[in-house]
Amino acid sequence: MELLDLMKNRHSVRSYTDKKIEDEVQENLEAFIQQCNREGDLHMQLIVDEPMCFSTMMAHYGKFNNVKNYIAVVAKKGSGFDEKCGYYGEKVVLHAQSLGLNTCWVALTFSKSKAVFKVDEGEKLYLVIAIGYGETSGVSHKIKSVQDVSDAHEMPQWFKKGVEAALLAPTAMNQQKFTFQLNGNEVHAKAGLGFYSKIDLGIVKYHFEMIAGKENFTWK
Repeated sequence: MELLDLMKNRHSVRSYTDKKIEDEVQENLEAFIQQCNREGDLHMQLIVDEPMCFSTMMAHYGKFNNVKNYIAVVAKKGSGFDEKCGYYGEKVVLHAQSLGLNTCWVALTFSKSKAVFKVDEGEKLYLVIAIGYGETSGVSHKIKSVQDVSDAHEMPQWFKKGVEAALLAPTAMNQQKFTFQLNGNEVHAKAGLGFYSKIDLGIVKYHFEMIAGKENFTWK
């Protein structure tokens, strides 16, 4: 499936079936995660058959059900790693979608103390991504327009398509607090104010970059 189709078809899923992730799918996903870890200098980890992370009242309040698999998004502390976690985490999310899995970015409604993951010295857990076979494929949400998040009046097609792809990206509370500015072939993506906005920026930059085409622009 084309990457843009994966972006359009991926929706947040909070309720999962009991179907286990097949060995070959798990191996494929773990290999992809390790590749992303090497590229981004991250420490993301796939945790399977572990129900305790989402066995809390907060998870129940957040309408999470039967979550037994998740990706712990672990990385070094410090500037720039929030955005990297978003960028490479979304790369993994879309790859998981291509394997027939459903996902949901989760920032607060899980138990960090009950979760199973490894954090090396100088690292921290940024958030987790629920993953598995959803009871449904999720539903789409209302999104902003290209004009809402960009002040470019005359925009080349690659830029317009990139922003449209960015608007398909998941963001905290679906608030889409980001903007894109175009100056020649330089693109500046800016995070808005709010919790996890820098992680959101990494997610939307991955969407933009993949559809706009790296050959058409440079990040400012």
